[in-house]
Amino acid sequence: MSASILSVWGGATGLFAQALDYRPAKIAQLQGLDKITARISTFTVPVGQSAQFGTLSITVDACFRTPPEERPESASFLEIVDTRLSDGESQSVFSGWMFASSPGLSALEHPVYDVWVKECLDVVEGGAAPANSPPDKPAEN
Repeated sequence: MSASILSVWGGATGLFAQALDYRPAKIAQLQGLDKITARISTFTVPVGQSAQFGTLSITVDACFRTPPEERPESASFLEIVDTRLSDGESQSVFSGWMFASSPGLSALEHPVYDVWVKECLDVVEGGAAPANSPPDKPAEN
């Protein structure tokens, strides 16, 4: 009986090892929602750089994706700071991992903005935009 449990556990371990086969990517493709205007913007941020979305400053510290032969998944470590405070100070509103397939798992909670990871890209696919460039034109509803 212990051999069958061990074989099941060993199979599960192999499954988890495959699920964790993330590879680094150079660019995070993010989407942001302005809840006041209901506009969605898509923008790219190279790893190690920041971008502005409204009053938010979003820094991408890491971006990983699964290889093409596995189930598609992207994960990015983001640090988001709100700079709208009138006294010139800023406040950290999010610091952590976001997953493209489960945006509600670890989400930004902000009264005006939502930000989520769309996918992690390589330079060839993404055509990196400079970090200080404005987000793409908002999608029309």
